[in-house]
Amino acid sequence: MAPTTSSRTSSGPRPPRCTFGDFAKAFLAFLALAALVVGVPGALAYFVGWPLPDEMPSLDMLQRQITVNTFISVLTVVVWLAWAQFTACVLVEVKAVVSGVGMPSRIPGAGASQALARQLVAALLLVTASAASFAPGLSQLGQTLEEQHRPAVAAAAQQTPGQLVQQQAQAQAAERAREAARATQATEGQGTKFYRIQPPEGRHHDSLWEIAERHLGDGRRYGEIYQLNKDRAQPDGSKLSQASLIRPGWIMELPADAFGGDLVEMPDEAPKVSEEVRRQIGEYIETGDRAHVEGGAGGKQQDGGRQGGGGAVDTDTTQIALPEQRPSRERPAAPDSGTDSGSDVATVTDGSSFGLPEALIASPLLAAGLLAALGRRRRTALWQSAMAAVTGRTGMEPPAPTGAAADVHDALMVGADPEAVRLLDQSLRGLSATLEAESRPLPVVYAAWLAEGELHLQLAQPENRPPAPWQQGQDPTFWRLERSAALAYATADASSDTAAPYPGLVSLGTLDGSRLLLNLESVPGIVSLTGAEQDRAAVMASIAAELATNGWSDRMTITLVGFGEELGALAPTRLRHLAGVEDLLEAMEAETRQRRGALGAAGHDSVLTGRTGHTQNNRWAPHLVLLAAEPTDAQAARLAELAAGAGRLGLGYLVGTERGELPGATWELEINAEGRLLAPLLGLELDAQMLPRAQHEAVVQLFRDAEPGDDPNPDPSTAPFLVDISERGRPAVYARLVGPYELIGLDAPDSDRGVLMHEALALLLLHREGVHPRVLAASLWPRGATEDVRDALIERLRDWLGSDPDGSPRLRPDAAGRLTLAPSVVSDLDVLRSLHHEATQGKGAGSATVRERLLTDALGLVRGPLLANRPEGRYGWLSHEIIDARLPLLVADVALALAEHHLGRNQPKPAIVALTAGLSSSPTDERLWNELLRATHAAGDTARLSELAASLVANGGSRGLPPRTEALLDELLPAWRVGLESAG
Repeated sequence: MAPTTSSRTSSGPRPPRCTFGDFAKAFLAFLALAALVVGVPGALAYFVGWPLPDEMPSLDMLQRQITVNTFISVLTVVVWLAWAQFTACVLVEVKAVVSGVGMPSRIPGAGASQALARQLVAALLLVTASAASFAPGLSQLGQTLEEQHRPAVAAAAQQTPGQLVQQQAQAQAAERAREAARATQATEGQGTKFYRIQPPEGRHHDSLWEIAERHLGDGRRYGEIYQLNKDRAQPDGSKLSQASLIRPGWIMELPADAFGGDLVEMPDEAPKVSEEVRRQIGEYIETGDRAHVEGGAGGKQQDGGRQGGGGAVDTDTTQIALPEQRPSRERPAAPDSGTDSGSDVATVTDGSSFGLPEALIASPLLAAGLLAALGRRRRTALWQSAMAAVTGRTGMEPPAPTGAAADVHDALMVGADPEAVRLLDQSLRGLSATLEAESRPLPVVYAAWLAEGELHLQLAQPENRPPAPWQQGQDPTFWRLERSAALAYATADASSDTAAPYPGLVSLGTLDGSRLLLNLESVPGIVSLTGAEQDRAAVMASIAAELATNGWSDRMTITLVGFGEELGALAPTRLRHLAGVEDLLEAMEAETRQRRGALGAAGHDSVLTGRTGHTQNNRWAPHLVLLAAEPTDAQAARLAELAAGAGRLGLGYLVGTERGELPGATWELEINAEGRLLAPLLGLELDAQMLPRAQHEAVVQLFRDAEPGDDPNPDPSTAPFLVDISERGRPAVYARLVGPYELIGLDAPDSDRGVLMHEALALLLLHREGVHPRVLAASLWPRGATEDVRDALIERLRDWLGSDPDGSPRLRPDAAGRLTLAPSVVSDLDVLRSLHHEATQGKGAGSATVRERLLTDALGLVRGPLLANRPEGRYGWLSHEIIDARLPLLVADVALALAEHHLGRNQPKPAIVALTAGLSSSPTDERLWNELLRATHAAGDTARLSELAASLVANGGSRGLPPRTEALLDELLPAWRVGLESAG
């Protein structure tokens, strides 16, 4: 245990410190209090008497003439009220003195009166042994009560390595000077001061910074308080350490020069301190004595400063503060039948998780990024399969996830907030574009706070004038963007070609409904993370996954060391894995030299300068290192040297470690067993964002399953839903989704709820594997819905769909609790898929006549794009789906199969009709164009073939024709190039 040096003197009697001047001030304060509290009411009663009327007021009184007596009576009432307010202030201050702990209560509207009362009470008590600890001196009479209670604003500028080393040396020298001063003050008989941590008031929590601000006059002296109390047992048995925060009821010993009315100086000398408080402080004094004896002189030097190999960082230089101006997270309850997706509704407070991973549901930005990346991966896999780049599921969709992967996918659907991602991205790019237009550089941003779409940026240095529509926050180190202004960015195109300015922002957790995003590439040093190994891994996996898939960055390199090799499946172009720390150091030393040289050659002072402007979108991408392997002391020193100047180079380091202190660590975080992310020196305690191992593996499985495979015998449980296409399989309820939305076999629902009911049915029809109730609610009400609203909708939907002849409901839960539709409820998409399957792998595979009929019927079902007439503002969940990619490919497969059938029978014209119908749904499908060229050539229509070639060249633009199409034209129409040149 690191020893601490106490400034407390011995507990023996002290010589009195009161002087004649103190007695004089106390006597004058007594006279003033007596005159104001007793003399004023006595004088009013004697000279004026009762000022109020002797009869009940009436309207006649308002018509009477105003006399001198009336004026005096009104003035007397005002004086009585002022006296009552001042007397209340005196009573409050006396009560605070008697209790010995806690801040005095505030009297509304009595700032100056309460300040005067406090000074008079303090002066009266100057003659007692502990009076000096209860209030500031009379020289501070001009301070207002608000100034004495002002909140600390913690912010500091980004430091260069040289400045950091110099500041640390200065800090160590200053600490030694303060230790000497405390020893001198103790020798002179100055008393020891104690403070009891107060419980939170609203969103305000006590912190060491604010205690130092109030009682030492400088918040940066919080380190002195920390050193005096480190590792000393508190009344609840816990201790103050780097891995914990201060708690209400704890006792803090303060330096001898502390001042303030809520301090206790030597409890046995403080007047009327409770016995419990006296006992607790007495026991706390003993812990200080033991620490001093055990630590000796060597401990002070150990605590004096942190040593590191060239990368030592003064942790006092960078602070993260919570923005004061934040919207409330409370929302009005959801309307029972509302159809306006933009209306505010209450967040689901479901008592049961239905087996879904809550860690992902509580991570909206991470979930949105993972869903978007998964959708891109599935679309790519579908296209590769369709282009026959690989064998396997040609023409069919990837299998639906099952087991843990299905639960994780549902959790992503429930938790994802793509709107928040979009607003964050557009707001940051819009800020960059605006600053570029004003020829202003991007400020260094340490962190961002996001709450209900309102964005707060915490800057490394004060900035007085943010660009419109941004506003200054609680102080010049905060810029704030309101939700309405952020929405305006969404409609502007100023930021469309602007580079992402802060791609290194990543979510750490939430505090009071606000989400903290730390800018890893701006930290002037290392961010260290301590805690149990599995908890550290969950935090680092979450950070890696969000960085790899977030929507507010362009390009990025993320290097993982000691963990997460399998996470490369999420973003192979962003994530890389290194075997050990030595490999990392060699790579980063080379890249650090290269980046320094590149910045110098470009004339930039940092990567932020290089990111502004419209011609450098893909330059100066960040490189973030997540290190889970424990470095040796020598490796830690080299890493600290690299990290000392990394902020301006776009490099960031997060190191998970078991050691309590890591050289070069600017910000020190700890994850505890309760899932709280603690940063004592930053004054933060967050609900951590985590990706536990089980969910981590399930997410990776989702991405692996999205890859096209060549398994000839896929899992039958993942096979697509097929219907009986014979006359016996006529459905009870038939929905047309391919084209305008139509329903057959159901009565129209209540007009007030019709839109919502149709959307819910469409969601269920597109997910025959089942829809989790929470996914259904999150899809219909993206901004949240209460449990009773969700259950009411499901019940109405069940009643609307009715039951089959055997009495079983057509909407039913499966074994896992997901909502499924009975086979008697069918969509045209189900029929289209079934007809294609039967034509290519069923009865049509052995009969050309049957195949032609089935494929013709399938192509006849295509009446337009999916849900062509859906109302604006609804069906937002389709952005998470890949149906918009699956349907055109399925239609193309049907058209290609039918064209192949007709061409095989030497019927090019029906083949052309089928291919043209397919192109109406999939106009960019290269396969359809190539087959159309072959069918047109087979029909002998050279003029039409030339027109098609010209159309393909025009649509290709600067990219030109695909190689296979170009080769096909060379074969079918050798003179196509000459024809195009002559036409041009």
